[in-house]
Order: sequence, then C-alpha cells, then structure tokens
Amino acid sequence: MQETAALHVEDLTVAYNSRPVLWDVDLTIPEGVLAAIIGPNGAGKSTLIKAVLGLIPRAAGTVSFYGKPYQKARELIGYVPQRGSVDWDFPTTVLDVVMMGCYGKLGWIKRPGQRERKMALEALEHVGIADLAHRQISQLSGGQQQRTFLARALVQDAQIYFMDEPFAAVDAVTERAIIALLRELRSRNKTVIVVHHDLQTVTEYFDYIALLNVEIIASGPTTEVFTADNLRLTYGGRVSFMEDRQVVLAGGD
Repeated sequence: MQETAALHVEDLTVAYNSRPVLWDVDLTIPEGVLAAIIGPNGAGKSTLIKAVLGLIPRAAGTVSFYGKPYQKARELIGYVPQRGSVDWDFPTTVLDVVMMGCYGKLGWIKRPGQRERKMALEALEHVGIADLAHRQISQLSGGQQQRTFLARALVQDAQIYFMDEPFAAVDAVTERAIIALLRELRSRNKTVIVVHHDLQTVTEYFDYIALLNVEIIASGPTTEVFTADNLRLTYGGRVSFMEDRQVVLAGGD
C-alpha cells in the first residue's frame, strides 16, 4: 500500500515552541480519491499539509508520495494555499499568477513562453474566468481569487493536489464550480486532498476522509469513517447526528 499510495505519512510530529501541534501522525491516502482532512479549529489541519509539503519544519516523521520523498516527487504535486496567506495587493495580473504554475516544470531561470500562456488561458477558461485574464489580482472578488488559484493548480498538471480550505468564504456558484472541478480531477485518477470544515457536505463531496485533532482519530473511506462516534472523538463530544444526516456541533467547529 505504501509504495502505490499517493501519500504516506509515518510518525509525523510538528511542534511550536516545544508544544506539539501534530503528534505521531500516521496517514495513508490512496491514489484517485477525493479526500478531506477534517477537524476542529486548532486541530492542525493546515499544519499537516504544510508539514507534508516541507513548508514548515517537522520534529519527526517521514513523508512519501508514490513511495518517493518530496524532492523527487515535487513535479507530481500541486498546492492551493489559503487565500488569506497571499498578498492580493501585489501588482500582477490574473494571467501572470496562473502562469506561475508552470515554473515547477520550467525552473526559475527559463521564462514562460507562448505554450505556457496558452495553457494558462485554457485553465482560466476551464474555471470560468478567462475574461479576467488581464485584470489586476487586487480587483478580484473572493470567489474569483479562488478560481485563479485553481487555474494555477491546473496548469501544474499534477498527480496529487493539496488544497487548503478551497470552499472558505466563496459564493454558492463558485463552490459548485470548485467541486465539479475536483470531481473531474478525480475522474482522471488524480488525487485531491482538501482541508475542509463544513461537516454538512462531507458525505456529498468526499469519498475518503481523515479525522484529525492533533492526532489522527480515524481515516479511510467516508462511508466507514464518518460516524457519530468518530466525530465525537474528534470534536470532544460536541457533535450529534440528526435524522437527515445533518451534523450539529455544540460550540462550533
């Protein structure tokens, strides 16, 4: 399983100021699934993605992608960070941001050319904002910003996509467009791993989940793992199921 898994994490620990934020995390995500990392605020969801991608230091543990370390697998990986982590006032256009997705394959010395420009425009068309290609990113709405990120990820043509809260603070139309795109990626046997917070949409959107609260509480197919007992363990007993499978959190998520 480890060799063929899209992602394999073993004994991963991350600490800030000697305080563990992630503790002894073991996680295996198979190829070709639409997976969610779910847990309460402060559970370490975004930290897990950043540690896996080497964006923050790990205190312990190993990570592999298709059996390879990140340095040998980086061309297989696409990353969509949280929108709030980006300086949207930076003076650049939507098209330029999307073409940045080409740098992984080009290297930082070679400049994008007509081929990369064509790919970027096609990706913008795919996410429905081709008409915004030459607009400054500071002029975008939240939903348009998220679509720009998704277009940049498409240009990367990765095998594994990591997305940090892609549905956060977007309108319903954008949310539907995002999930349609993620399902399309899955249909092409891509693996998509999403930090997600809305429990109401988990069973509709994802076929594989990892429940996290500093440690991995449970992981596996959604139909097996998304249970009331596992949710109570993850959220500290503050969760209950309604008859229509809605999830209620007493005290928020």
